[in-house]
Amino acid sequence: MKFTYETKKDTRSGFGAGMEYLSHNNPKVVALCADLIGSLKLEAFIKNSPERFFQTGIAEANMIGISAGLAIGGYIPFATTFANFGTGRVYDQIRQSVAYSGKNVKICCSHAGLTLGEDGATHQILEDIGLMKMLPGMVVINPCDYNQTKAATIAIAEYEGPVYLRFGRPVVPVFTPENQKFEIGKAIHLIEGSDVTILATGHLVWEAIQAAEILEEKGIKADVLNIHTIKPLDTAAILASISKTGCVVTAEEHQINGGLGDSVAQFLSQNRPTVQEFVGVNDSFGESGKPADLMEKYGLNAAAIVEKSLKAITRK
Repeated sequence: MKFTYETKKDTRSGFGAGMEYLSHNNPKVVALCADLIGSLKLEAFIKNSPERFFQTGIAEANMIGISAGLAIGGYIPFATTFANFGTGRVYDQIRQSVAYSGKNVKICCSHAGLTLGEDGATHQILEDIGLMKMLPGMVVINPCDYNQTKAATIAIAEYEGPVYLRFGRPVVPVFTPENQKFEIGKAIHLIEGSDVTILATGHLVWEAIQAAEILEEKGIKADVLNIHTIKPLDTAAILASISKTGCVVTAEEHQINGGLGDSVAQFLSQNRPTVQEFVGVNDSFGESGKPADLMEKYGLNAAAIVEKSLKAITRK
């Protein structure tokens, strides 16, 4: 299957579109923001439902506490800010007030990973998936494009329990269906192959598709899966793929430690030990720069996925 795209959009705008839909279709949804309305694309939600929006200011810990209270009152709070501030800065509040008590709070964070770009290492959180997936009962979702982010935003409103939804700042290809149904915990099989499994998440899904096309030119058929949900992990889909290929490459815009690759390795080591290679940031912080340049420098692109795939195949 050949994947193409007609436009590029940022995934945070997909979140904004999902919130606009919820402003019309789910009266229990309320939105909170830590002084970043424009960055989280909440303008349409606020215009449609001003009484369901709460501006907390630069007080993220308070925002999480207020969200927990709103959940007790029967609302579905979407707490929004940058990923660095919405996870690392408020981890204690999330752990105690949301995860420990299983509150129905949706923590929705933009500007994750290296593709935040010029704001630099202090804002480019690369540990958020690990932080959030370690919390018992927390669902962790990392969609790949505008359409999937919109669909995920709508879907998590129907899910009862705490969710972390991660998305980004740069424009990326829009290649998934416009009116897709998003299933939490259900991987999407994109490309059929028998030589190597590529499990990708977020912005790396498109890079994985490009890598598969390069590998095909070399006579290698990659089995590519979009792992949009890190937790719960679709272990059945992963097992089905590696049973054909015998090796796997994981690709993510996150630290190798604690991310998708870590979850896959833990599962496989316990159930079906398999040759695995990792595409991710290797125990370092980011730096200021243009997103594409950073992705190339830190080895988070199609070329890196191809390299790791060839290595994994030789190790079988």
